[in-house]
Amino acid sequence: MNELKTKVAYLHGLSNGLDIGAESKEGKLLQGIIEVLDEFADSVGSLEETQEEMEDYLDSIDEDLFHLEDEIYEDEDDYDKFVEVECPGCEETVCFDAGILDDEDIVEVTCPNCDQVVFVNDDTHQSADKPEMQEGKSSSSDSGQKDEVI
Repeated sequence: MNELKTKVAYLHGLSNGLDIGAESKEGKLLQGIIEVLDEFADSVGSLEETQEEMEDYLDSIDEDLFHLEDEIYEDEDDYDKFVEVECPGCEETVCFDAGILDDEDIVEVTCPNCDQVVFVNDDTHQSADKPEMQEGKSSSSDSGQKDEVI
């Protein structure tokens, strides 16, 4: 910004040194051009400052997001395992957290499309197909069931 302002000030000094009368057509034109250039220099300077502030703000957000992701995803195995079953009613695939299988409370999983119960973790519910363990990042499983990378 300072470079533009310096150049505009230099042009202003040159125009004053030309001894062109400020009341002449050429003097008015030259003075008008220099004023517009000065306004452009101010606008560009303001944009540069705003851009720098925005970059600092985005860097701050990026750093905060990085720390938040570290806290949420500290153990990748906890967040990428899920179970996939087919709904007997609408035949859509329903996915849910594998933690439900080990939950001590009775949990019913319903299809979001038709609201039919697709899985109950109390071993009495018969689903259309057996639950299939899925992992989002790896292709091996501790349960011995089929894995797919999705």
